[in-house]
Amino acid sequence: MKPYGNQLNYKKNISYESKKNYEKISTINIKFINKIFDTINISLLVLISTLFFLSFDSQRKWSNTYKTLSKTRAINNNLIDYISKIEEFYIIELESLNSYRKTKPADLIYLDKPVEKKESLFKKNLSSFIEGFSDSKYQRGY
Repeated sequence: MKPYGNQLNYKKNISYESKKNYEKISTINIKFINKIFDTINISLLVLISTLFFLSFDSQRKWSNTYKTLSKTRAINNNLIDYISKIEEFYIIELESLNSYRKTKPADLIYLDKPVEKKESLFKKNLSSFIEGFSDSKYQRGY
């Protein structure tokens, strides 16, 4: 016994067999602990790979959704442009109504309707036939 302060420290005598049993138990414990850690590592690896593929799939779905939303936004922007052009056209038309004055019957100019010449169909065909002979359209002989 060695005195240390107010306490006495006892040195324990451990036999060789108990040391051997302790080492045997500790190796069994270490193997058991290693199996537990291996199981935990494998389960974590499976969990991480599963989550990776799920996130990859959701990322693909989000990309498709974003593409659709971008197309919709482009269509909406075009519609807004068309609406603003139509509004501008109608505003100009409404403003131009005030610049035109309304006509009265005194402001109108009446023209006489020109007389149409009526030519008979026989005379028309005969004259084109005679013109054809004079232009050598219809040749005589060979």
